[in-house]
Amino acid sequence: MSFDLSPDTQAILLLTAPLLAGRVPPTDGSPDEAAPKPLAPAEYRDLAGRLHAAGRRPADLLDPGAADIARQCGAVIGSERLEGLLARGFLLSQSVERWRTRAIWVRSRADAGYPQRWAQRLGRGAPPLLYGCGDPAIAEDGGLAVVGSRRVPESVAAYAESAGRLAAAAGRPLISGGARGVDRAALFGALDAGGRAVEVLADSLERAALQRQHREALLDGRLALLSPHDPAAPFHIGLAMQRNKLIYALADAALIVSADHGTGGTWAGAAEQLDRLKCAPVYVRSVAGDSGEVALEALRQRGARPWPDPKTPEELRALLDHPADGDDGTLKPGSLWGGAPGTSA
Repeated sequence: MSFDLSPDTQAILLLTAPLLAGRVPPTDGSPDEAAPKPLAPAEYRDLAGRLHAAGRRPADLLDPGAADIARQCGAVIGSERLEGLLARGFLLSQSVERWRTRAIWVRSRADAGYPQRWAQRLGRGAPPLLYGCGDPAIAEDGGLAVVGSRRVPESVAAYAESAGRLAAAAGRPLISGGARGVDRAALFGALDAGGRAVEVLADSLERAALQRQHREALLDGRLALLSPHDPAAPFHIGLAMQRNKLIYALADAALIVSADHGTGGTWAGAAEQLDRLKCAPVYVRSVAGDSGEVALEALRQRGARPWPDPKTPEELRALLDHPADGDDGTLKPGSLWGGAPGTSA
């Protein structure tokens, strides 16, 4: 695993990352008004569009002779802010050193090793940066996403765990958000059975990378921890909602084990997939009288399909290899700079 940063990734980090590990806040607790504000996703998309139209890449902004292109891009976000962000080299070096001691790597859309399903299925909506720990190749192998509520009865958690174990037996990755409840039950069901898994985190990648429960699978190359957010970022509900689409976009199919009707991240993520993104076929668990029946039935009415409850590894592989008719999760066109590895930023 290489922890070196490509020139494009260095530039994108300087432009968009908060570099929390390298920042020293004011001692009086006041806001650090002198620090330039990193670009928001929409701002970076505008800047990337300007670079692309000019036939340039993010790394070109770091060249000593890049004054002209910097001035052109400065018209998008302001020259002073752009210069301030690109001058954060010392903060970046501090952050990179901290990440390396925790075996955390960074990829941008411009790099090989960035999940191509994100680049192809989400287009310009794919996060410009990816932080991770473990083997990134697992994220290229598709698999089964299992999602659901945090608070569920033991029987529902056991159902999710069995889905993870079946994915392991089928030799397919289990994709999860890692939250307590359904996500975690499915994740550790797969890992305990010797399978592979991808955990898409909304916060605290640094902490997750050091947790004992992840250690063995990370060392064995069976787990990839992924996050589009700074490894030191704390939990925020907005970040948790944003990662839902990333889970679906990695999967061959998604199983919703439980949800709260009309509210919560599971419902919002499923509705987004069914109504707009359609990255992968969405299935809902067959229920009989439990508290999740109303929500799951409502999702069926929106287009989710009943989970056929495959019992054998062969049945699950067949389901993942042959998506439901009319919702085949076809990859969408690539984003800026194309969709092939190493060509999109």
